[in-house]
Amino acid sequence: MNEVALILGMFLVTFSVRFVLFAVAGKVHFPVWLNQALGFVPPAVLTAIILPAVLMPEGEIWFSWQNPWLLAGVFAAIVALVRKDLMTTIVAGMACFLVLRFFVL
Repeated sequence: MNEVALILGMFLVTFSVRFVLFAVAGKVHFPVWLNQALGFVPPAVLTAIILPAVLMPEGEIWFSWQNPWLLAGVFAAIVALVRKDLMTTIVAGMACFLVLRFFVL
């Protein structure tokens, strides 16, 4: 019974937060400066998630040419700058990482 109450409570909280945001989506207008500032949020969040995983894969900083996470990250960044295609970047970065991790280093 406790699990059902927990699931219902989580549903109500999640639904209410999303419902409120969708209900006021077209009625609230932000200033131009705030819209421009919010454009930097996704890159900042992704950087905060990816950089520690690339530079500290085993818990401490590993800045070396033998770090497959770092090399694959640099390769993926180059692919992203050249191709400007998300799927190509992901596939190329993962392929590079797998080759480096399991066959080269």
